[in-house]
Amino acid sequence: MTPSRNTLGWMYEKMVASRHFEELIEKIYMEGKTPVFNMANGPIPGEMHLSNGQEPVAVGVCAHLTPDDIVTATHRPHHQAIAKGVDLKKMAAEIFGKATGLSGGRGGHMHIFDAEVNFACSGIIAQGMGPAAGAALSRKLQGKPGVAVSFIGEGAANQGAFHETLNLAAVWKLPMIVVVEDNAWGISVAKEASTAIQCNADRAAAYGIPGHYIPGNDPLKIYEVAGEAIARARRGEGPTLIEVETYRLAGHFMGDAEGYRPDGEKDALFAKDPIPNLRRLLVSDHGFTEAELDEIEDKARAEIEEAIAFARQSPDPKPEDALTAVFA
Repeated sequence: MTPSRNTLGWMYEKMVASRHFEELIEKIYMEGKTPVFNMANGPIPGEMHLSNGQEPVAVGVCAHLTPDDIVTATHRPHHQAIAKGVDLKKMAAEIFGKATGLSGGRGGHMHIFDAEVNFACSGIIAQGMGPAAGAALSRKLQGKPGVAVSFIGEGAANQGAFHETLNLAAVWKLPMIVVVEDNAWGISVAKEASTAIQCNADRAAAYGIPGHYIPGNDPLKIYEVAGEAIARARRGEGPTLIEVETYRLAGHFMGDAEGYRPDGEKDALFAKDPIPNLRRLLVSDHGFTEAELDEIEDKARAEIEEAIAFARQSPDPKPEDALTAVFA
């Protein structure tokens, strides 16, 4: 399965948009947090988890999805939110805690919900798998279109929810795909120190479903494998488990000193940055010109900067609205 030229351009655009979004967020996040780091200070309080380097996973999968399809993501969700089509202005405003945000500024960056495109995320490890299975079950029982994709980190594959959900998804042949983003680190714990099996995709065999491992953070290979899995789910043939080797170019969270990484690891990862790698491939193998790609980048960056400006200028929530949508 080879992406069309338009799809390749879309994939590059969303990868650039995600990276530029996070570069701006990273800079703004540190405002007011120096010289002594305090995550409560500045225009974006709280924790911040960046997905720089993991963009290929989002675009390779989401290129096959429609607004009817459901995505659940993790505490590191920006690349998937952007690839799924979440409203950029409202998402930025939510991260800034503004009244114009997707949830009125109540959720922040780990709790992004956009019902218009069926996107949700959570800060709890493996939490999104159960809701994704429920959404897939509802689609199947009601005969409605749509598949569910649950993105998780490799550490989540050791949670009970991972195994319970895959078991039921297989029993009920749900239209569901579980995508494991293996960035090699569960916070500061190396995968080999926490996980008994080298490849989580091998665990698919325990549930009688297909399992695929994709090395090298390759967006085109991800596109190919995800396309087959999503088509299989749409045919009613049940779930698929996919694990992708990807790279976390930043720390686990903003402020992470990353002392756990071996010397030279980050330099080696930046040398494999997927965005310039894809750009070179689009020119050498797919007939794109440098001018075309510059235009795509300019468009993506302009949209992100407009969204950030909207968030900056939006009003704070009113104190009297603090209990709105709170259920007793």
